[in-house]
Amino acid sequence: MDLPAGFMAQFATLGVAALDALPQSLAAEPSVSVRYNSRKGASVPEGCDPVAWCPTGCYLAERPAFTLDPAMHQGLYYVQDASSMFIHHVIDHLTASGEPVRYLDACAAPGGKTTAALDVLPAGSLAVANEYVAARASMLRENLAKWGVPCVVRQGDTSRFAADGAVFDIIAADVPCSGEGMMRKDAKAVEQWTPALVAECAARQRQIVDNLWLALAPGGYMIYSTCTFNRTENEEMVQYMIDRYGAEPVEIPVDPSWSIIPAIGNDFPAYRFIPGAIRGEGLFMAVVRKPLSAEAVTGSGRQKKQKQQKQRDNRSRKETIRIPAEVREWLLPESGVDLSVSAEGNVVAMLRSQWADFPYMPEIEMATLKGRDLIPTQMLAMSCFLNPEAFPCHEVDKNMALEYLRNQAVTLPVGTPRGMVLLTYGGDPLGFVKNIGSRANNLYPRSWRILK
Repeated sequence: MDLPAGFMAQFATLGVAALDALPQSLAAEPSVSVRYNSRKGASVPEGCDPVAWCPTGCYLAERPAFTLDPAMHQGLYYVQDASSMFIHHVIDHLTASGEPVRYLDACAAPGGKTTAALDVLPAGSLAVANEYVAARASMLRENLAKWGVPCVVRQGDTSRFAADGAVFDIIAADVPCSGEGMMRKDAKAVEQWTPALVAECAARQRQIVDNLWLALAPGGYMIYSTCTFNRTENEEMVQYMIDRYGAEPVEIPVDPSWSIIPAIGNDFPAYRFIPGAIRGEGLFMAVVRKPLSAEAVTGSGRQKKQKQQKQRDNRSRKETIRIPAEVREWLLPESGVDLSVSAEGNVVAMLRSQWADFPYMPEIEMATLKGRDLIPTQMLAMSCFLNPEAFPCHEVDKNMALEYLRNQAVTLPVGTPRGMVLLTYGGDPLGFVKNIGSRANNLYPRSWRILK
């Protein structure tokens, strides 16, 4: 691999053998790994090569055609680099008390680290996932919907969270970076690298950190990460938080056998995943704590009042607009969620009332009203709260499953009940069709359809 001029020069005086060996490591084939959705009952298969720091992750011997595997579209697993799965271990340590937390993934698309966090956040926690780029936010919504665990999805700049005050207990910031850690997988990361790009990314990272620090509650934790190797975007950014905000570095226990490299040039705890030393791509991660003595920021009064009024309106609509009784039967009795309706009265969503006074509240769209028909959504089909016994079910083979995922017409056997039918594949929900007798209307979201 021809690395950019100047790329290796930045590591020449650091004295870290793994960094010196990067050209050879980046020339090797990348590993392939997936993480299974334990909330849906999926688990690491027997004989699979496990990821040491994530109990639901494992390496694959080769890269299959994931797009043509219905199980991936069912949210039973997520294709994710093993290094990034370290977020599971970090959050598991930070939430060891089991108390619910308010969690923000501020730079979340496409959703790998968010779904890993959702797997391990304590019961009753609230999670918010944000993405600045609109197209990537759509991808984030889709991936989180498939994972099936309630999560607020927002699209916009991190400054919006600063305006709402210091309300989050944990904030993860996998910030946009120069992408040095992706050079093995992405030729564009090699082509675009320059020292100017590193400086530009560092300036953006400081701005993101400044915004998010205002959204972090006193005593809360910030998980800072990049997929790059240089100190400018890594250790120096952590030092910036320490110097400017009095951030307190937090040590996360790791097994020495994992071969994770510590901070370079600083004595605070940090975790570097370097290809060749570990089986995965480049990643830097560090955790800092906001001092309890830090002043809490209350946020913009006008924005706060607007959100509180919207929440009051939502509760009012819930009281005045009748929600069909059958919708409540679509959820497992132990789901512990409430139902709400849209302002127009044509969308039914589930939410957690315990967060009614919080600026962000998770809603999973369950159904839409079209004429006299109540149409269950794909989000409901993918939800861990779905009660599959509430619908007639029809098990399909792989060919029919792929036809459904391509948004093509589906033919059901004679005798299949008319109306809404839940298709399953491998015994797990795949999605809904409306059986009208001669054919079944495919209700899979057209924007999610596979084209391969």
